[in-house]
Amino acid sequence: MKRTQPSRVAPTAAKRPCSGTGPTRPVKNLPVIHPHAAGIDVGATQHFVCVPTDAVGPQESAVRSFGAFTGELDQLVEWLLACQVTTVAMESTGVYWIPLFQKLEAAGLTVVLVNARHLKQVPGRKTDVKDCQWIQRLHSYGLLHGSFRPGDAICRLRTLMRHRANLVEACSQQVLHMQWALDQMNVHLHHVISDLDGETGLRIVDAILAGQRDPKALVALRDPRIRKSTVAEMEAALQGDWRPEQVWVLGQAREAYRFFHGQIAALDRQVEALLPHLVTAPPAPPEAERPPNPQAAPDGQRPRKKKHAGNAPAIDFTAQLKRICGVDLTCVVGFNLLSVLILISEIGLDMSPWRNGKAFCSWLGLCPGNKISGGKVLSSRTARVSNRAATLLRTLATAVGRSDTWLGSFHRRMKSRLGPAAANTATAHKLACLVYHLLKYREPYIEVDRLAYEANLQHRRVARLKQLATELGFELVQAKQVA
Repeated sequence: MKRTQPSRVAPTAAKRPCSGTGPTRPVKNLPVIHPHAAGIDVGATQHFVCVPTDAVGPQESAVRSFGAFTGELDQLVEWLLACQVTTVAMESTGVYWIPLFQKLEAAGLTVVLVNARHLKQVPGRKTDVKDCQWIQRLHSYGLLHGSFRPGDAICRLRTLMRHRANLVEACSQQVLHMQWALDQMNVHLHHVISDLDGETGLRIVDAILAGQRDPKALVALRDPRIRKSTVAEMEAALQGDWRPEQVWVLGQAREAYRFFHGQIAALDRQVEALLPHLVTAPPAPPEAERPPNPQAAPDGQRPRKKKHAGNAPAIDFTAQLKRICGVDLTCVVGFNLLSVLILISEIGLDMSPWRNGKAFCSWLGLCPGNKISGGKVLSSRTARVSNRAATLLRTLATAVGRSDTWLGSFHRRMKSRLGPAAANTATAHKLACLVYHLLKYREPYIEVDRLAYEANLQHRRVARLKQLATELGFELVQAKQVA
């Protein structure tokens, strides 16, 4: 017997809502929060702008396109002001939004920078015109949340510090080129010293470029504090075939390394000139709004001596940073002068954009995820965010794990339970909470005693064991220590 297929009937017009007839779309019932809102779809060469339909004439279009040149950006701003627009929403597309953002901000408009990932969930809107219309509609209903962007002075510092990171990376590339040239000549200098770009390594490289080939004369340039290798091992490592083309390549890499270090020094002088123009941290909240702080510490307490990082600035910015931040962040475990500079260039000095420390850690991507469906936790992985501050805190967490502090003890405990990656994230979360508290309430950092921290942890473990033994009907007895 032949099975008949059910007939496919096209939906009737009564069931198909359309414009002008049928039930109203739910989005039409939403209250308009921003009646004078505009939406911009940002592009590399062209920007599409949508304003409210009642802001233009009946014969004019509410959508216009403008080029990316400076004169056309000025025309875009003038048109928005003529349409009485007060707030603008735009996507964060590459770096093309930055000049337009600065123009709109200078004109006194409220600019909401939206993450493009949050607008890609609606299908069927693939043209630039529909994108700007959709952004304008969502912004008028108050459904878009702006991304964090610090003030203009912090943005200037951020530009300098990010360029400094590029220069440091360029220096590292030149060190690799020098190492490659030495390997080609069978000179194993980088195997008998810790750092090729250290004082001993650079002195020996400069002597090689000056024409010195005697291993004994080259070893005489070593620092007496070197313990990685003996004098005989260094003399054996410094015997090579000294090919002239490789020596020339070594000289080129050394000259480039010296050039980039000069660029870093010039950039540090720019930072030194910029720091006095940064506004001092905002006043601290009243005492009643602060979280309880059971301990006390004198102002300016420095519990440990800070080590000088290899790529740290030669200029001491400690006094300026303490004035700007209102507290000495270098007292925190793992932080030095360079890490504090990088951190405040990324997060700024005002903690008011985040309601509390948990929201700050969530913005950094250092909190567990919350993906739940049907009452079942599908995933608790941290969000994948591209945040330089979070990357810095995770990098510092690795160094903190090797310290003899309470945070180092916490990192080692998490590492034994969760593994290295999760331990770095957990420790970075602790550091982020410390930074948020210090910058918001400007209280001096209190160094917790490691022995007291571990004793408190041991006491809590014993208490849990006693509670578990009581629930199971057992009695917990402490073993006698053998003398």
